[in-house]
Amino acid sequence: MALTAKLYGKVFLSAFNKEIDLDSDTLKVMLCTSSYTPNQDTHRYKSDVTNEVTGTGYTAGGATLTTVTVTYDGSSNTITFDADDVSWASASITARYAVFYDATPGSDATRPLIAYWDFGADVTSTAATFTLQIAAGGIATVTVA
Repeated sequence: MALTAKLYGKVFLSAFNKEIDLDSDTLKVMLCTSSYTPNQDTHRYKSDVTNEVTGTGYTAGGATLTTVTVTYDGSSNTITFDADDVSWASASITARYAVFYDATPGSDATRPLIAYWDFGADVTSTAATFTLQIAAGGIATVTVA
């Protein structure tokens, strides 16, 4: 299974318009089924996301990210968005996508999307822990040069 990580294109508009504060806002990750079709160009807010998974051990809206960091590496001119691994214990779910978003604003229509992961295929857990393992390179990395 090949994981593909992508930023939503409008995440930079949201950041530059001060809709996202990666240092202090509550950031979450939700899981979606293969029926969701991510659109980097048009999806900007959580209300654009459809087909969130349902099942035992999973709460609508997803899980809160912990130990969120945003770092800059001058030698590679990269900004890295990172957090701890996320898991859902005793989960019976099937997911194709993980969608990262800012949960601080008051409604889904104003909660900016940040990034998404495409697992490349459905991933299923049956009464087991479903884990998103954040790689050493973080959730997403942007080259600024």
